Amino acid sequence: MHSDSRSFSAMAPAIATVVSGENAEQRTSSEKLHSSPKTKPNSTDTPRPTITVEENDSTPTEYTAQKLLLFDPRSNSSQKLLISPKQQCAAAEEAEKETDNCDGAVSSSGSGKAAMVLLVMKPSPSAANMDQIFDPIVSPVSGRVQGGHGASSSDNSTSMMEEAWERLKKSFVYFKGRPVGTLAALDPSAEALNYNQVFVRDFFPAGLACLMKSPPEPDIVKNFLLKTLHLQGWEKRIDNFTLGEGVMPASFKVLYDTHRKKDTLIADFGGSAIGRVAPVDSGFWWIILLRSYTKCTRDFSLSERPDVQRGMKLILSLCLSDGFDTFPTLLCADGCSMIDRRMGIYGYPIEIQSLFFFALRCAQLMLKPEGGGKELIERIDKRITALSYHIQHYYWLDFTQLNNIYRYRTEEYSHTAVNKFNVIPDSIPDWVFDFMPLRGGYFIGNVSPARMDFRWFLIGNCIAILSSLATPSQATAIMDLIEERWEELIGKMPLKISYPALEEHHWRIVTGCDPKNTRWSYHNGGSWPVLLWLLTAACIKTGRPQIAKRAIELVEQRLAKDGWPEYYDGKTGRYVGKQARKYQTWSIAGYLIAKIMIENPSNLLMISLEEDKKIAKPRLTRSVSWSC
Repeated sequence: MHSDSRSFSAMAPAIATVVSGENAEQRTSSEKLHSSPKTKPNSTDTPRPTITVEENDSTPTEYTAQKLLLFDPRSNSSQKLLISPKQQCAAAEEAEKETDNCDGAVSSSGSGKAAMVLLVMKPSPSAANMDQIFDPIVSPVSGRVQGGHGASSSDNSTSMMEEAWERLKKSFVYFKGRPVGTLAALDPSAEALNYNQVFVRDFFPAGLACLMKSPPEPDIVKNFLLKTLHLQGWEKRIDNFTLGEGVMPASFKVLYDTHRKKDTLIADFGGSAIGRVAPVDSGFWWIILLRSYTKCTRDFSLSERPDVQRGMKLILSLCLSDGFDTFPTLLCADGCSMIDRRMGIYGYPIEIQSLFFFALRCAQLMLKPEGGGKELIERIDKRITALSYHIQHYYWLDFTQLNNIYRYRTEEYSHTAVNKFNVIPDSIPDWVFDFMPLRGGYFIGNVSPARMDFRWFLIGNCIAILSSLATPSQATAIMDLIEERWEELIGKMPLKISYPALEEHHWRIVTGCDPKNTRWSYHNGGSWPVLLWLLTAACIKTGRPQIAKRAIELVEQRLAKDGWPEYYDGKTGRYVGKQARKYQTWSIAGYLIAKIMIENPSNLLMISLEEDKKIAKPRLTRSVSWSC
C-alpha cells in the first residue's frame, strides 16, 4: 500500500482544526453548536476551484398535453387515458371535496373513499424542464460534451467538478417555485419507474453537497426538511393497516393539479416499495441532516420550532418504545434501508444500528427539555450507553475475536456466559478466515440468537466511525482493514456496499433468487460510487486522507466518462451495473462531497461527532465454563 505523506502533512493543520472543533459537542445543546464555528481553510491549503453554476431566471413552462393525465392515488405510476368533459368535472369536484389541504397533498397509501378519487394532473410547471435536463453539458474548460462518450482522460478534476455541480442543479425538484429535493436519477435512456421521485436517503448526500458548497446553498435543505416533516403528519395506511405516527416517507414526488392549478405532493411510505416495507432509515437520515443544517447555518430557529421538535420526538418514540426485546439494538425487516430488497439483513443489521446511534446523538444535541423533552433525553442517554456497549462488544470482529469465536463452547447458561448468543463455531464461513488480516477489524453485519452474519457492510462501519459508535482503536482498525483488503473492498471502482457476494445455493435461499442481486451486482457485492463520501469522511476523521485520495483518483478515471452510473458490477467493480441508471444524483453528490472534504477537511464538522466520554464502559465478566 502506498502513502501520500506530503498530502497528509499539508492537511494536518486542517485536520487538527476538525478535532479541536469537535470538543464543543460535549457542552449543552445550543452552546455545543454555537461554540463550533465553521473553520475557514488555512491560507496554505490547496486553493479550491471556482465553481460556476448557471441558474435559469424563468420558471419552466408547463408541458402541452395531447391527452389528459389521469392519476390513480393508489398507484405508483401515471396512465394516460382519454376521458370525457363530464368525467373531468366529476373527478375535479370529488377531488376538491376529498383532498383539500394546505399543500394540495394526496397520500399514495391512503384508503377509503378519498383513495378512489381521480385527479386530473400533469407534470408540475415548477419541475425542471425535461428537455433542458437532458441537454448535453459542455465543459467550460475543454469545450467537450461531459458525462458521456465525449469525456476524455485529459479532462481534469476541475471540469468534472463543474459538470457535477451542473448536473446536481438540473436534478432539483420544485414545489410552488421552491426547491424541495432532487430526483433520484435523470437517465433519458431508461424508464423512470420510481427514479423520478425525491428519496429521503438519496437526498442526504445531495443536501450535504449544497451545505458544503462555497458559498452554501442551504435553502433547498431547509425546504426539504420542512416538506418531509409535513408528510410525516399524514395518515399512513397500507391496505387496511395504519403505520406509526412517526414514520417518515421513503420518497415523494410533485405533480400538477390542472383543476386547482397548483402543485401537489404524492408520498410513498412503503406502500409502493418492493416488498412493501416501510423505511426505517428515513427518519434517522432526516434527524442527522437537520443537525448538519444547523451546524452549517447556525440557524437554531429551525430545530427549535415546535413542529420540528415534535417530528424528532415522534421518530424517536417509535424506536424507544418498550417491547419484548432484550437487546438495545433495533429490530428490523429486510428491505428497510438502502438495501431495499431481500438480502438476509433481517434482525439487527449494522447499518440501521449505526444510523440509530447517530440519530440518537444528534437528537440529544437538538432536543429541548420542554414539553416532555427532558424525559425523552433521559431515555436517549440510557439507550446510547446500552447500544454502544452492545455494538462495540458483540458486533466487533478482529483476528483475536475470530479466534475466540472459533473456540466457543455452546449451551452456556447464566449471565456470565461468553457465548451469549449460542453461536455454533462450525457456522463460521470459510471465507472469513482468509479475509481477516492480522492487522484490522470491523463490525459484522448482524448478531442475533445462534446467528452471526460475518459479512462486511460499508455504510454501517463508516457511520460507526463518524458517530463515534466505534472506539478510536476500532476506527483505526477499520481503516487498517480497508488498506489490507483494498482489492476486495475498493478494487477498480469504489466501493463495495457488502462483501463477499452471496452465490449459488446461498444466493437462492437468502435473496429468493433475486435476478437483480446476482453475485457481485447491485446490493450483493456491487460497487457504489455514492459511498465515496462516507469513506472520505471516515478517512479524514481517522487521519488517513491518503486512502480517500487514492479512492477519489479511481473514481475520476471513469465515473463521468461512464455517465455517472448508480453502481458497478464484478468482483472488482470493472463493469457498469447491468441495470444501473445513468446520471444517478447521489453518485454525483457523493463525488462532490468527497472532493470538497478532501480540499477543506473542516467540512467534516457538519457530519461528525466526537466520542462521548460520559458513556459508561461496563466491564465484561468471563464465564467459568470457558477456557483458552
